[in-house]
Amino acid sequence: MKVLVVGGGGREHAIVWKLKQSPKIDKIYCAPGNAGISKDAECVHIGAMEMEKLIAFAKEQKIDFTIIGMDDPLVAGIVDAFEAEGLKVFGPRKNAAVIEGSKAFSKELMKKYGIPTAKYEIFDDYDKAKAYVLSQPAPIVVKADGLALGKGVLICQSHDEAVAALDEIMVDKKFGKSGNKVVIEECLSGPEVSVLSFCDGKTVVPMVSAQDHKRAYDNDEGLNTGGMGTFSPSRIYTKELNDECMKTIFQPTVDAMAEEGRTFVGILYFGLMLTKDGMKVIEYNARFGDPETQVILPRLKTDLLDIMEHCVDGTLDKINIEWDDNACVCVVLASGGYPVEYKKGYEITGLEEAEKDKNIVIFHAGTAIKDGKFVTNGGRILGITALGKDIDDARETAYAAVDKVNFEKKHFRHDIGIKKY
Repeated sequence: MKVLVVGGGGREHAIVWKLKQSPKIDKIYCAPGNAGISKDAECVHIGAMEMEKLIAFAKEQKIDFTIIGMDDPLVAGIVDAFEAEGLKVFGPRKNAAVIEGSKAFSKELMKKYGIPTAKYEIFDDYDKAKAYVLSQPAPIVVKADGLALGKGVLICQSHDEAVAALDEIMVDKKFGKSGNKVVIEECLSGPEVSVLSFCDGKTVVPMVSAQDHKRAYDNDEGLNTGGMGTFSPSRIYTKELNDECMKTIFQPTVDAMAEEGRTFVGILYFGLMLTKDGMKVIEYNARFGDPETQVILPRLKTDLLDIMEHCVDGTLDKINIEWDDNACVCVVLASGGYPVEYKKGYEITGLEEAEKDKNIVIFHAGTAIKDGKFVTNGGRILGITALGKDIDDARETAYAAVDKVNFEKKHFRHDIGIKKY
């Protein structure tokens, strides 16, 4: 089979790396890919939002199966466009991807179907939003309605911070049209956990749990980022909690989407928080998370392509999905200054030395090749990923590899995986 993966970050590298292990696949393409992905697949210089070009390429190369990694093309309707041309594609259609594309939609869905989440209000008028914020106790959460590269959620500790967040989102349009509407939520407290799941529209199969570290600096300080590292499994997510979530969150969400005529096929990501009142949904995503994918797929024993084909064919209940009973930790190496301003083009050294350890896999995110050498080409550069018998073991292996990989202004967190929750 010929397979095309759409996207070019660390998540897509992890997907390509896992697909390479499938005996069913003869050739993998990735559009646009990155320097690291080019070692595992043939990269195609087509952007993830260039749907017509991607469809033309898929037809020309007789691609058997396309996997959409990124949120933007999913929300824009790339799956519908591929299906209209008779092409087999993995991911939710536009009317289902809205579960990530609009936080207002997802909150209203949860309210309608009784899925536990934080109390909220939705506003498209700045003055009304400001008046509401000032009437609520702090801390309070302000969210841009649409996609914002994982940075559109602001946890505000005071009324002044909340008003400043509204100014950024609704007035300054920091996130463009995504900020035309805001969701203002009560600030829940408790440990967070990410549970991604495979869905075929009716059956939902949760993957192993993970936890992301969003803040730029140690001890969860600094600005929100796309993710500075992650580990799997979560230290707090038990079988009992999984059973609770299946009954109150996972299956009810898939059923609700079907009931609304928005059948969800693909990866449904549940961002959860364990509150004093039980598990609640913080957010949904309509695709693999980044960098959660980098610690989940290395633990997957079952052929990823097989699972995805069963999802598309509506037969997910017919496959047994197996996982290794181990742990995985990913430490993100970022450019100094990320997530604000940073320079590109610094040579990366030590990759081969780090990967001599069989428990290490390095997933590339923002890299390029210049004069035959890897150089930095983005905010998040690499995901140094390690397997181990438990989180502490994997963490030790990951940081030993981090010490071997270098580039100018290398920035990373030192506390990935330390949290006891």
